[in-house]
Amino acid sequence: MTTTIPPRTRRAAPPAEPTASASDAASGRGFAARVSLGRVFAPVPSEFLLIASTALLLTGFGLTMVLSATMATALADGQSPFEVVLKQAVFAVIGIPLMFVASRLPVSFWKKIAWPALILTTVFQLLVFVPGIGIENDGNRNWVRIAGLQMQPSEFLKVTLALWLGYVLYRKQTLLGLWRHVFIPVVPVGALVIGTVMAGHDLGTAMILMAILLGCLFFSGVRLRLFLIPLILVVGAAAVFAVTSPNRMGRIMSFLNVDSTACYFDDCYQSLHGVWGLANGGIFGLGLGNSREKYGWLPAQSNDYIFAILGEELGLIGCLVVLALFTLFAVGAFHIVRKTHDPFIRIVAGGITVWIVGQALLNIAVVLRLAPVLGVPLPFMSQGGTSLLSVLIACGVLLSFARTLPQPALAPPPASGRAASGRPARASR
Repeated sequence: MTTTIPPRTRRAAPPAEPTASASDAASGRGFAARVSLGRVFAPVPSEFLLIASTALLLTGFGLTMVLSATMATALADGQSPFEVVLKQAVFAVIGIPLMFVASRLPVSFWKKIAWPALILTTVFQLLVFVPGIGIENDGNRNWVRIAGLQMQPSEFLKVTLALWLGYVLYRKQTLLGLWRHVFIPVVPVGALVIGTVMAGHDLGTAMILMAILLGCLFFSGVRLRLFLIPLILVVGAAAVFAVTSPNRMGRIMSFLNVDSTACYFDDCYQSLHGVWGLANGGIFGLGLGNSREKYGWLPAQSNDYIFAILGEELGLIGCLVVLALFTLFAVGAFHIVRKTHDPFIRIVAGGITVWIVGQALLNIAVVLRLAPVLGVPLPFMSQGGTSLLSVLIACGVLLSFARTLPQPALAPPPASGRAASGRPARASR
């Protein structure tokens, strides 16, 4: 009997394992894709949200108040009541996207353009002295008209001066203990830039530029004894410019005059009507659009004294809302100064904060007769497209810095396939 042996069945070969290089490349591509998407959709820091939201709210608030403050005079002149606010809105429409575009730029970009931007804006400022281009208003020659568009070049000097000071002081960070490295080139170049503004007799803007210079020096960590010398020079220069101008001395004396009604028809006229407008508003205001001072009583109702119209129409509550927005803006900006590890960011953010918050406080102090009339606008709110555009660009720089702040580390997710105790999970039978 023959026995038939069945043929052996071959076992199927297991699927080939991917090579180490292929698996590593695939995991590397997946990780890179996750990191790239994570950067795009990563939540922004709270400082970013605070600065961006307050800037947008103040800009919208400002457009509303410019419309309210200019409707009466526009109708009296036979113009459209929306003509002035539409011009302001054009700069807002340009400035807000620029703010968010600037927020995406890296810090290295701001370092690279520091010198070229300051040179370009200084040349732009010198155009105010070119016949046919420069415009003089109330004794100040600080505007240019190009292709029918009127601009104030000194507003752009504020943001470029802060960037330049931050870059120079950042490069000299280890040498700031020596006075010659603090003064050169900061003092000569700063004096040249501020001198181009003072040549047009605009003391208010020059004082803001001086405050930016002092603010950048302070946040750079310069020793106090070295900081006091530029402070004395700035105060002395401002005093000389004030004393040598009869117009400025008249404003200062009217501010110091106890009997303000004695100079009602002279230097006290506008400041008195500003205070009266605030007083008329009371706590709740007369209502939006119901101001009485804007009917020819307050000459600068949409510019330097727009806060008086705000107080008259929206009362103390409206004024407190605006002050609260500026306070939140300052909190977000100072958080950048406090949290950053980059000296360049700290210096520039400090200078921009001193500019915007300091100018707002100075404008409000003038309306409240706590300071003499200096002719500085209220940031975000006063009529003036160039002023609004420069402030929004400065906010974009702050937002760019806010993206670099260190964020608290998130807790890693629990490992899959392992129990909380770290032992391997049992397979279900």
